Amino acid sequence: MKIMVVEDDKTIASGLEFSLQQEGYDTNICYKAKDAEIMIKEKMDQIDLFLLDLSLPDGSGYDLCQKIKQTSDKPVIFLTALDDEVNVVMGLDMGADDYITKPFRIRELLSRMKSVLRRYHKVPKEQSIIIHQNIKINRLEGKVYKNGTEILLTALEYRLLLIFANHIGQILTREQLLEQIWDIAGDFVNDNTLTVYIKRLREKLEDQPQKPAIIRTVRGMGYRMGD
Repeated sequence: MKIMVVEDDKTIASGLEFSLQQEGYDTNICYKAKDAEIMIKEKMDQIDLFLLDLSLPDGSGYDLCQKIKQTSDKPVIFLTALDDEVNVVMGLDMGADDYITKPFRIRELLSRMKSVLRRYHKVPKEQSIIIHQNIKINRLEGKVYKNGTEILLTALEYRLLLIFANHIGQILTREQLLEQIWDIAGDFVNDNTLTVYIKRLREKLEDQPQKPAIIRTVRGMGYRMGD
């Protein structure tokens, strides 16, 4: 399995390269955005996961993430020293799968990588389509449709919807939801952030977001998709 690391700090990059190779991963290392763009263009099909530093001397990890997601559905994890929530949400909205702040422990990064890679494993065809009311989720394509028209969800919105869809008819507490999406955005998915994303999901899925019929609130207990 090949990992592409884009990190301008050569000490960090060397440490990551050594640790990843010790775990059996092949690595490609880039120190600049320009070099990374060339490698993305030439070796996209060979890369299984991208680790992107946000702040590069000649560009941004955000721009690289956009280029990756425009042409493929490969997993992306951001590495950064910026730890405010605005940057986290922006990165996730662009399609990133996870976000880890420096300094981090290599074991934590490896755990996040494995979790992200598991989510990208192919889904059997018989389990690929989930239909609930007027919503259809195609898990093979990673797409969601409402009344036959595709609706665009961010990475976290999509993951959150899948959690509900995989537990139709069950009441999920806020604590259960937070536990299941923690590995997407780390500690930044807090209680307030969860409220925001449920609101966004309803605005995209529901005919009347103020009177939700798809993702319902069960007073004093949590949320439920379906009866």
